[in-house]
Amino acid sequence: MSVLTLTSVEEYLSALYRPDCDLVDGALIERNVGQKDCSKLQGEVFAWFRARRRLLRLIAFPEQRVNVGPQRYRVPDVCVVRLPEPDEQVFSSPTYICIEILSPDDSFPPLQARLDDYLTAGTENVWVLDPASRRGWVVTREGHLEALDGVLRTTDGKVEMPMADLFPEDLD
Repeated sequence: MSVLTLTSVEEYLSALYRPDCDLVDGALIERNVGQKDCSKLQGEVFAWFRARRRLLRLIAFPEQRVNVGPQRYRVPDVCVVRLPEPDEQVFSSPTYICIEILSPDDSFPPLQARLDDYLTAGTENVWVLDPASRRGWVVTREGHLEALDGVLRTTDGKVEMPMADLFPEDLD
């Protein structure tokens, strides 16, 4: 029988994990990382926002620690905040967008727990991208809404991200 070792917030925030992991009520939760398709899509999402930083007044952060509640820290694949960027090294204020990129090893219950944490913390927009199917969803308290027209949109209409921009190899 394995014994769960609890980790304090202070220990988590001062430690370096490779790859980084989440902290949920004292438990370290590993994230599925390291697969090419997921990494490539993460880079495309980051580059899309980077190219529009001045226009949208937004900045994207890959794998940034975000405080989503007492004793709860998540590391979204990409999070987006409004400029000016926060001074803090670990974000404690709600982000504008949290984006999760599905891995073949992801299962729905843990993913939904992550998405719920973002929504509970006040994240305004939560998106899920699947590199295998090249599909995307906007997640709200009411459920998951697929971007059937191929465009992910924020609730305030400020951002419209065409999924085709994220898969440039389709344009070759």
